[in-house]
Amino acid sequence: MQTSDDLRRRLAAIDRRNYPAYKELRGVYDFGDFELSIDHVQGDPFAAPSELSVFVPMEVLGLPLELMDVPHRRIAVEDLLVRRFAREAARVSRVVGGSGKSGLIATSSPGPEVLARSACDLYEDGAVLRFVAGFPAHGRTTDARSLARMLLELVPRCVERALMVRGSRATGAGAAVRAEAARGMRAGRGAGSEDSAAAWEGDLLHAARAAADLTDDQAAVRAELDRRGLVAFVADGAVLPRASGVSARPLVGATPFRSPASLRVTLDLPHRGPTAGMGIPRGVTLIVGGGYHGKSTLLKALQEGIYNHAACDGRELVITDATAVKLRAEDGRAVHDVDIAPFISNLPDGRDTRSFSTEDASGSTSQAAGTVEALEAGARVLLIDEDTSATNFMVRDELMEAVVAAEHEPITPFVARVRGLWERHGVSTVLVVGSSGAFFSVANTVLQMDRYESSDVTERVREVCRERGIRTVPDERGAAQSETRADTVPVDALGERPSRRLVLRTGATGGSGSRGGGRDGSRAGTRSGGNAGRDRLMVRVRGRDGFSVGNGSADLRLVEQLVDVEQTAVLAQLARLVLERRLLDGSRSLAEMVDGLFDELDRDGWEALAGGRAVACGLALPRRQEFFACLNRWRS
Repeated sequence: MQTSDDLRRRLAAIDRRNYPAYKELRGVYDFGDFELSIDHVQGDPFAAPSELSVFVPMEVLGLPLELMDVPHRRIAVEDLLVRRFAREAARVSRVVGGSGKSGLIATSSPGPEVLARSACDLYEDGAVLRFVAGFPAHGRTTDARSLARMLLELVPRCVERALMVRGSRATGAGAAVRAEAARGMRAGRGAGSEDSAAAWEGDLLHAARAAADLTDDQAAVRAELDRRGLVAFVADGAVLPRASGVSARPLVGATPFRSPASLRVTLDLPHRGPTAGMGIPRGVTLIVGGGYHGKSTLLKALQEGIYNHAACDGRELVITDATAVKLRAEDGRAVHDVDIAPFISNLPDGRDTRSFSTEDASGSTSQAAGTVEALEAGARVLLIDEDTSATNFMVRDELMEAVVAAEHEPITPFVARVRGLWERHGVSTVLVVGSSGAFFSVANTVLQMDRYESSDVTERVREVCRERGIRTVPDERGAAQSETRADTVPVDALGERPSRRLVLRTGATGGSGSRGGGRDGSRAGTRSGGNAGRDRLMVRVRGRDGFSVGNGSADLRLVEQLVDVEQTAVLAQLARLVLERRLLDGSRSLAEMVDGLFDELDRDGWEALAGGRAVACGLALPRRQEFFACLNRWRS
């Protein structure tokens, strides 16, 4: 293997040459305490930045294997390493100047959610951290002296501070970092400073243990949901409001959550010990209250509780059933062969709604399709906010029924089906309502939010209904669905869980807009082995909101539980595989195909998306439910 000295000599040899000379640098270099792999070199300074990775052996990383012995702990520690490296990279990025992306050093920048990311992989023998770098240039001429500073000084500094418990033995970077930390202490920055010795020595081990312990507690809560018949848990003291509509940071000064006594449960967590909070039971739950009192804020926290959250987010112990799906109206979305007959039938044009398709769904049609699609995707919980729902899909009052006879109304409202979803399918619903009491008669639990404080008003609602002669369902919170049949509410005709044989097609082919690959014996991987890169459909990711593959596209703007553009990038690559392999040709059900691809991802890791190329940072694992969503919204 080549060494860092070899890299220094090669850099000196290509200084002030045409930019493509940088491609001669591809390979793996031994820096003593870690290996630097230059996996892909950009074609010019204005192109997507070059892709690199470092491998830090476990004896240098300094973390005990017990911190990564189960998947959720490994993912939490990987997430921590990415956050630490991203922080250090941000400090030195663009220190070197030049044209285009010169001097850029960056990796994935996680939000509050803890996701499996391609930016970092932990193995028994060490950690791989992937990042990008803009190789510097003046115009389109190499500036190899500046690149030498980036690769031989700045990157080792990031590795030393972010990825090592103890100082480097071979690169000399460790001594430089220690000296800089000592200068900071003498300058009075103190032990709390990010530049202090704690940031590069003891802090990694402490932070890794804390991250692993937190995810242990989160996993324990998820296990308790099933055992206790709950759809979600909100810990006392959780901070639910965010700083703004465009910020994921917790709101400073927000009222901490406090659970109603009647719904308070105490969970014995492995590290935090006894932890109290609100347990939302299975069945039909309403969240009511005046405007601006926190109804939608609570639902928003629940819909994002499908993910684990990092420490200090405020929602670390807001945990929701991992299959929960947020439903809403999506005017104009595409719908493919969905049986919406339980909600919409007897259309005036005679179309069969048992296999309904449209390129321009109305609000009610889109929400009906979304409900059936969620069942197909395996959702055990539906989350709905009346603010983003189609009114005619949700309810229909008696006065309207008196004017428009039932035989002239194709829509059966959700209020007439919500009990059947629970009683026949075991699918719970958590619903925010503020304008109609139509759901009171079918609710198992009713929560009221008042000034961001929650209370259980279920008995009050039952009393009001009795006073008005309205029959309600028995009090059977969290009971198995087979035990909850209420003779006051008819069971609907939703039938068995749907399973479609969807057919997807697309057109033009071309080079791929994304790169994958994995860690082979040398970690450099290959970028063009076999047919890699040929006959691949062109992939374009348009931020978090959607992507295109070939001539087809998916609009994901209103898929609210998709939280990261890197998840969208994975969905795009999965869709590419579906189309290239012709996996949805009608020979298998959509559910069978999705399960097969995710099983492949579980087995092969990021290499499953790579096609023989080196894995790059920039990918984060979505849920199966979001992959269903993108295929269901496909347009070609």
